[in-house]
Amino acid sequence: MTRRLAAAIVIALAACASAASAQHARLFPPQDLGLLEGSDRDAWQRPDQIMDALQIGEGSVVADLGAGGGWFTVRLSRQVGPNGHVYAEDIQPQMIKAIERRMEREGRRNVTPLLGTADDPQLPAAKMDVVLIVDAYHEIERPVALLANVVKSLKPGGVVAIINFKKDGGGPGPSIDERVGPEEVVANARAAGLELRKREDFLRYQYMLTFGAAPK
Repeated sequence: MTRRLAAAIVIALAACASAASAQHARLFPPQDLGLLEGSDRDAWQRPDQIMDALQIGEGSVVADLGAGGGWFTVRLSRQVGPNGHVYAEDIQPQMIKAIERRMEREGRRNVTPLLGTADDPQLPAAKMDVVLIVDAYHEIERPVALLANVVKSLKPGGVVAIINFKKDGGGPGPSIDERVGPEEVVANARAAGLELRKREDFLRYQYMLTFGAAPK
């Protein structure tokens, strides 16, 4: 085998590995934010039950990844209170502007908007009690790389919760071909250094998976 051929094979294998850790993703259009905030969302999303299941309370430090216009962010802000903090991350500048306007309008002083990237949410290291990815996992282009950076943000004992739409076609959410099944999420999380701790089934249209850092 020539040195040039060997180098070409290495490059091809690296490209395959990169492709395997990526997924087709389409970002939610900022101009359609109103569609995420229907009057029935509280009923099917059950944010209070989600926060209770994750033991988010007064003083918690949490992150809302793919926060969009801040629908869940503002509920987290109320839950953690003045002694807690919420990092509201999105990779679209328009979403960050929408979050900033909303928090100013509602007088929320315990929220920090963060403009992340496809690979890195830019969270501070070792600060998070809980990192939530609600209804946004299917939009993540490189989930393994992103989750590996999320692991770095967790406190000892911190968890990552991923809530996303089931593939059975019921209820709200993206089209079936855009949805990501729980088995794929678990595989991505494992590759990023996380292990599944719990699976909740109280949501009608979604699954909820909770992960912690895998032992080293």
